[in-house]
Amino acid sequence: MIFIGFGFLMVFLKEHSWTSVGYNFLIACYAMQITMLIVPFFHMAMEGEFHKIELDITSLIAGDFGAGAVLISFGAILGKISLKQLWLLTTFEIFFYAINESIGVSGLKVVDMGGSMFVHTFGAYFGLGASYFFQSKRAIKNESGKCEGSYNSQLIAMVGTIFLWMYWPSFNGALASGSF
Repeated sequence: MIFIGFGFLMVFLKEHSWTSVGYNFLIACYAMQITMLIVPFFHMAMEGEFHKIELDITSLIAGDFGAGAVLISFGAILGKISLKQLWLLTTFEIFFYAINESIGVSGLKVVDMGGSMFVHTFGAYFGLGASYFFQSKRAIKNESGKCEGSYNSQLIAMVGTIFLWMYWPSFNGALASGSF
């Protein structure tokens, strides 16, 4: 879902279509890796007990959730920032995502099985804030036509949408007890 679904979904702008697929792969890999390190660190800091960070299926799924939040934000800022800015923004987002998630789960004992609060809502609001920060005036004006889609870009984005739609239940229920 993270690589194929979001990768093809990000092709919706004709100007940045194939660049966004490459950026999606790079940023998703990076976001998954740092999520698997930063989120457990903040959980341990909230609980006051530090130990080795384990690599298992649960941490891989948590890495997918962090990458999902970043890629949701990526949809709002696509075509407005460079790869370096996106890399830095991903680092900041995962840092704040980890703080938000660890406060919610460890501090407030919130159960968010499908990631609707910590993944989707956080990613959407972070993307809106980032799109306001990065060239907010240019986002409204579309004088050069770069913010439009072509027939091919919309068709490929539909493939990504269908892929996301097919595998969304397994993503949402991945951390449910008895699912693996």
